[in-house]
Amino acid sequence: MAFLFLSIATAALAGLLFGFDTAVIAGVTGDLRAIMNLTPGAVGVTVSSALVGTCIGALGAGRPGDRYGSRDCLRVMALLYLVSGVGSALAWDWPSLVFFRFIGGLGIGGSSVLAPVYIAEIAPPQRRGALVGLFQLNIVLGILVAYLSNYLVGGLDLGDAEWRWKLAVTAVPSAVFLGLLAFIPNSPRWLAVKGRVEEAALVLRRTGVAHVDSAVRALGQGDRQDAGRLSWRHHRRPILLAVGLALFNQFSGINAILYYLNDIFAAAGFGKVSADLQSVAVGATNLLFTGIAMTVIDRAGRKTLLLTGAVGMTISLAAAALILSGFGSGAYLIWPLLGFIAAFAFSQGAVIWVYIAEIFPTAVRARGQSLGSATHWLANAFLSGVFPLVATVSKGAPFYLFAAMMALQFGVVLLFFPETKRVSLEEMAGRLET
Repeated sequence: MAFLFLSIATAALAGLLFGFDTAVIAGVTGDLRAIMNLTPGAVGVTVSSALVGTCIGALGAGRPGDRYGSRDCLRVMALLYLVSGVGSALAWDWPSLVFFRFIGGLGIGGSSVLAPVYIAEIAPPQRRGALVGLFQLNIVLGILVAYLSNYLVGGLDLGDAEWRWKLAVTAVPSAVFLGLLAFIPNSPRWLAVKGRVEEAALVLRRTGVAHVDSAVRALGQGDRQDAGRLSWRHHRRPILLAVGLALFNQFSGINAILYYLNDIFAAAGFGKVSADLQSVAVGATNLLFTGIAMTVIDRAGRKTLLLTGAVGMTISLAAAALILSGFGSGAYLIWPLLGFIAAFAFSQGAVIWVYIAEIFPTAVRARGQSLGSATHWLANAFLSGVFPLVATVSKGAPFYLFAAMMALQFGVVLLFFPETKRVSLEEMAGRLET
């Protein structure tokens, strides 16, 4: 079991880099705007440049992941994270910064596909939700670490070089992740589907699986009928579920809000240091409620969490929209934002990577995860690029849209989403065949 935990924890570390690299930009947008004389549109490009890379990374990771295995492809993602961290810190002008942020985006997109797939394929069914959820827990831990790092570096009075140090910190966990990947095995499901039966059996023994021979046979036979390409004909239902969940995840506004959190607080009247502290509070709430979700996801189920969170997010986003529209003091903005973060972390945040990794057959799982992840990141890039422009016209308008989308999510999940808790991956693939 110790070997199983090491393997899952290492893959989940990709989530820490995902969260860190995603959120660290929130602490430098103000500096970049002043030092590089960036317009609101240019700030949007700076943030969304990583997201363009993320979309490409997510789209491109599926086929190599299915062909070469998630573990080996994660090593490439770790290297991309490292190059991005060092390069962003040393960027000599705005285009070079955009380029290195793009490189980091490739790593984020690829790891958002590969790490959940790896964990889902190696985890036991009865604990799969919580174990794949470690990826999301590490994402929010990375977000919190980014906010805390920005706050600490911001207190060092580093002047015009402050933004470089904030971005440079990301290189440290990237190097650790790259080193740890040398010690974990390939997924036994991937090995079995590829016909590497003896290697699959060895991994199963090392991870504590009983009745290894029968387990290997089940893994090797479960998906051979779907060993071709991901197709609408054979995988219509999981495709619709993955795309729908990914779109709702981003139209909650989560990443647009996180990227521009300091700007949102500034618009409500908070100063620089105060905004950094408020961001730390948001990150801590995200981590706390993700942890709570991990304790109940395998008992309550994925669908229950999605429905509960949709209600909380709708109410919180509507309240934030009213405050930003002038119907209340900006001093109270922190509370609906914390409520939104708590509801998101307990539902969409905890569920998305687990759910998408569960609904596709093993032979096309990485490509299915790639489709869901790419949809997620395309919507993210669009919303994050237009958010500062729309917010310039009306501070509350984006939040009204996000609230409406979460109300819609409640109805769609209630009517169309099946529960996946404690169902083997092979059985779930059979249930969703079209």
